[in-house]
Amino acid sequence: MSTIPSVQLNDGAYIPQLGFGVFQIEPEKTAAAVRTALEIGYRHIDTAEMYGNEKEVGQGVRDPGMNRADVFITSKLNNGFHKPDDARRAFDNTLRALESDYVDLFLIHWPLPTLYGGDFVSTWKVLEEFARDGRARSIGVSNFEPAHLDRLAKESDTVPAVNQVEVHPYFTNEEVRAYGKEHGIVTEAWSPIAQGAVLDDETIGRVADGCGKSPAQVVLRWHIQRGDIVFPKSVSPDRVRANFELFDFELDGADMDAISALDRGESGRTGPNPNTFDYIPD
Repeated sequence: MSTIPSVQLNDGAYIPQLGFGVFQIEPEKTAAAVRTALEIGYRHIDTAEMYGNEKEVGQGVRDPGMNRADVFITSKLNNGFHKPDDARRAFDNTLRALESDYVDLFLIHWPLPTLYGGDFVSTWKVLEEFARDGRARSIGVSNFEPAHLDRLAKESDTVPAVNQVEVHPYFTNEEVRAYGKEHGIVTEAWSPIAQGAVLDDETIGRVADGCGKSPAQVVLRWHIQRGDIVFPKSVSPDRVRANFELFDFELDGADMDAISALDRGESGRTGPNPNTFDYIPD
């Protein structure tokens, strides 16, 4: 079994650098997918209330008889619950769905820059409550831009442990990553293979051929070597296993640079821009 490296967060906690994501996995398939991932060796599961499968993640962790302390679980506050009392109720619901008395990491899912009067700071202060009482071992944010992070720094007492943002070879998101590095905020990369868009890229194919690895493995390895936390998702056991096999090879500097040079800036985004995204699910 491969040994997954861990990254130390600014609060002293450690998080496995490779995890298993459950975004867009149907609830009825989630528990089995999580079980498969844990059997392969993953020990980090990334979910969110918005994904609608927190309950099944909890079931998938319990089914193989895992010790809860051995699995790092992340969840996120849904966009409709930014008001402080709503955030408290939503967090309680997350713990009930997971059937756990804590989460290892809890995030604000989106900053929602104009909804709620643009006030995500009061939401963040509620997450600080969860950290103080131990029900969230670490707290962080998702899809926050430097201006959002600067505001948190000025108006609250806790630096986010992580910022989970879109990152892949076509959108390297260097400004946000650089801000995180400067301020001790670890970057987590969602959409790490750009929803598959980078897998047919000629440069990535050339690197993969040279390594004897798949394009997906090469891109995930690129993330790992850059220091980002990554959590690919799949319901195919073969792909889940292949995504785990990232630690028996290394990309050289030239290959790393060639992949990074594929960056297309803002045109490379596959998801919404956090500066304008104001979405609340029905």
